[in-house]
Amino acid sequence: MQQPKAALAERIAERRSGGDDPRALVGEMRRSVLLVPVADGGLWSVRSGGVRWICGFTDEVALARFALHHTRGDQPMDYAALLGARIVDEIVPTLGEPAGLAVDIATEDGSMFFPPVVGIVPDPVAVDAGAAGEGPRS
Repeated sequence: MQQPKAALAERIAERRSGGDDPRALVGEMRRSVLLVPVADGGLWSVRSGGVRWICGFTDEVALARFALHHTRGDQPMDYAALLGARIVDEIVPTLGEPAGLAVDIATEDGSMFFPPVVGIVPDPVAVDAGAAGEGPRS
């Protein structure tokens, strides 16, 4: 029996096909529980383009696709189940560098990146918030 697609995965598919409101996608990400691999006592992340990306997955199938490429076949992958809002509001600001959330990165044509910008992460850590003291750009 096939599992129903997670609401966030459905929103990502809609957005990637040119539909849906980007704000609705961000809202769905914030409400969704994501599975985040844990390694060496911290959350799994990668650096690319000057940004540290925390990797989250919408379900165990998406996480398993990722695990196939990053663990030996006989080795389980530990993970934490975290609300998207907690990742971007609480964890990202503690990293001390530009950081965002990468969702379902091992799913062909199904991944989505939530960059460290105003409206996704808190303004003080958003890369587009402007110079210190100027406040966010509009």
